[in-house]
Amino acid sequence: MAIREYAEKIRKEILKVVTGQDEAVEQVILSFLAGGHVILEGVPGLAKTVLAKTFARAVGAEFSRIQFTPDLMPSDIVGTNVFDLKQSRFIFNRGPVFTNILLADEINRTSPKTQSALLEVMQEKQVTVEGKRYSIPLPFMVLATQNPIEFEGTYPLPEAQTDRFLMKIIIDYPGRENEIAILKKFKDGFNTDDFDQIPIKSTGLSKYSECKNECNSIRVDENILIYIQDIAEGTRNHSAVLLGASTRGAISLLTASRIRAAMQGRKYVIPDDVKWCAPPVLRHRLILQADAEIEGKKSDNIIGEIINRIEVPR
Repeated sequence: MAIREYAEKIRKEILKVVTGQDEAVEQVILSFLAGGHVILEGVPGLAKTVLAKTFARAVGAEFSRIQFTPDLMPSDIVGTNVFDLKQSRFIFNRGPVFTNILLADEINRTSPKTQSALLEVMQEKQVTVEGKRYSIPLPFMVLATQNPIEFEGTYPLPEAQTDRFLMKIIIDYPGRENEIAILKKFKDGFNTDDFDQIPIKSTGLSKYSECKNECNSIRVDENILIYIQDIAEGTRNHSAVLLGASTRGAISLLTASRIRAAMQGRKYVIPDDVKWCAPPVLRHRLILQADAEIEGKKSDNIIGEIINRIEVPR
């Protein structure tokens, strides 16, 4: 299958650079093939930026990075009209969103006004400046990073914006053996600051459209649809949840499950695909009750509880 072969080629190139984050790598590739956006959450120094840069190079896509700060303005992201003295007219100066892979670094450190500038481009793949629309080159994907520890001077993303991200991927510590392997690589001269010295082969974007079309041919039994709806509804009825997954969340779970099946070499979705995709697809869509947060409950725990008590379709 085209998706499985394409995804495997991308994965192999990324793993030349990123060690100990295999599941996160697979989830980023899945989101890309699904045409979705991703939140990468983890403490500083766990290769979130390196993962984004390596991924863009592995797929042969144009890459831009925006460092979000409190003084960043919407025009710094989407662009602005600039008066050209020679031509005596205004010319649109395109912002960094006119790219294929956009790294929105520390997206929660800028104001809601600037965060909202990404809403249109993420959903509609276009920007509107002074009433004129400009299309974004396709494919287009936003990789937004967040630090889960520091909250001083941050602006949490509103629910309307987090719901537009297909997945929230947790970047955790790589583990003892993987961290030793990373140290050995750097001891031997490996340096992520010099990407030109890393032999990453670009797979190219030519097969992207073919893979997108293949996704539509992945068969989904009606029992799987009911299973997905049961999970989404379960998040809305759980006593620890104030606001559960939206219908967009259920659609996202369906889309991700189809891509996951294709990446596994199957032409049909099975319950394990849904189970694997549920945490990263739904964790950022749940708003917990205050007492549940005080007790230390996490979205992943609640999603796990819901999945465990729903009968698996046969």
